[in-house]
Amino acid sequence: MPNWQHLNAQNLNPLTIVHLFLQTVANRLPQTTAYVRITRQCWQQGMIEGEVRANQYEWQFEWCFRKGELLVNPSLGRALIKEPLGRFLEQQDYQLEPGGDYSFTIRGEV
Repeated sequence: MPNWQHLNAQNLNPLTIVHLFLQTVANRLPQTTAYVRITRQCWQQGMIEGEVRANQYEWQFEWCFRKGELLVNPSLGRALIKEPLGRFLEQQDYQLEPGGDYSFTIRGEV
């Protein structure tokens, strides 16, 4: 971990010091890899369906991208995966294909 007093003595911009601190904290968070498989896609209905698993959890999801709705089941552990899965789907939507296997990293332990 950097010596924050030493950095401050170098007359660094306070925002630079904050940025370095946040990077250090982020690097210390546990990470979990989530694995996604797209099982169905229908552009006419504006929907993508699939499965996601992380550690011992497994869910099915339906993303209605035209409505901005993401349904995740079962409910056990849903709060851990729904937000990061939604971000992943929004970032990758046009590249996702049925039968495709994908993964993304979650900052935190699932």
